[in-house]
Amino acid sequence: MTVNGTLSGIVITLSLLVGVWALVAALRDRAPGRGHLIGLVVVEVALIVLLVAAAFAAAGGDRPASAVTFLGYVVTIVCLPPLGYVLARLEPTRWGSVIVLVVCLTIPVLVLRLHQTWQVVTSG
Repeated sequence: MTVNGTLSGIVITLSLLVGVWALVAALRDRAPGRGHLIGLVVVEVALIVLLVAAAFAAAGGDRPASAVTFLGYVVTIVCLPPLGYVLARLEPTRWGSVIVLVVCLTIPVLVLRLHQTWQVVTSG
């Protein structure tokens, strides 16, 4: 099962690292820096790799238990980092760092939900 493998762990770890970094910035009353925004881009790239791997697994016969629910989570999880990036850029205060933190805390939850919706169904 692709969705709960190493790629999921990498995505969750990257997201939590960027989130902790944003928390430190928020506690220090700092706006998100360029590094925070680059971190969001790195998390987005990792998410895209995870979802491409899930698509290949689906093409190979593995399927999520509910494709519609899985697709809903996929759309949400792919849109979160770019949305957080834009909102953090629009809010050049510590609240921009809080936005990055919230996005980075939401992503691991959604990755875990992707795992819960994924169920191997054999074709045939």
